[in-house]
Amino acid sequence: MRLSSVGYVTRDGFRNIWRNKIMSIASISTVAISLFLLGCVWLFVANVNHMVVNVESELEINAYVKQDLPREASEALAKEIGTLEGVSSVEFIPKEEGILLLENRFGTEADLAGTVGENNPLPDMIQMKALDPDMVPALAEKVSALEGIETVRYGQGMVEKLLKTAAWVERAGLIGLICISVAAVFLISTSIRLTVFSRRDEITIMRLVGATNWYIRWPFLIEGLLVGFFGAFLAVAILFLGYNKLAESLMTTMSFIPVMKDNTMLLVLGRNILLYGAGLGIVGSFLSVFRYLRV
Repeated sequence: MRLSSVGYVTRDGFRNIWRNKIMSIASISTVAISLFLLGCVWLFVANVNHMVVNVESELEINAYVKQDLPREASEALAKEIGTLEGVSSVEFIPKEEGILLLENRFGTEADLAGTVGENNPLPDMIQMKALDPDMVPALAEKVSALEGIETVRYGQGMVEKLLKTAAWVERAGLIGLICISVAAVFLISTSIRLTVFSRRDEITIMRLVGATNWYIRWPFLIEGLLVGFFGAFLAVAILFLGYNKLAESLMTTMSFIPVMKDNTMLLVLGRNILLYGAGLGIVGSFLSVFRYLRV
């Protein structure tokens, strides 16, 4: 196709969108909604995975020593745990320090240590980290079997729940995306078909003067591409603004939640959504052109 022809089919594609404003707006809106939902699901799954990585990196095993075990035996037990395979670090926390740590969680006005006095109900605690988060369950089971250990607690269950939630949302989002993408392709195809029908006399004249099949088809393909691209651009703009505001709000009001703030990731997401939107537009226009424009 010559350069002058490229300019013509591009201008004609824009004109087609303007001529069918209602259907074009409906198609652009459908594409924007479908890709906005895709972006929301992707961002949610990415944040859950980011949270899992953070939780795993800070995953600790807390072993609580029996109340009647002497302090010297508790400290010796902590040294023994430090020699176990898979242990990266061990810290012995006597119950006197444990009550102060608990007190800090309740705020500066709390005085738990002064309230309980000599009757501290907390046991001594041995806190450890594993070399690899995957080793935590086995290590916790090994520590719980040691003489003098009352209970062992760790947060592996929470990590598993987060991963299951992310997988469920990803599957549900994929099903929803397929359904909405089909609707977007249908609306784009319908919009192109209406354009073809409204220009049937012009198309007949173009055929009579010797216009090739592809020369007639290209403006409609460009129209579909532009509809998909504009819908994707709208979705990306809403996602960027909405996610940045939400991330800033969460980091201010709920700083304990590890929100992912990676501009490179957002740029990659935006690029992929724009490409996907343009692809939806081309598919919709292609189906319409080759079904209803038989030239």
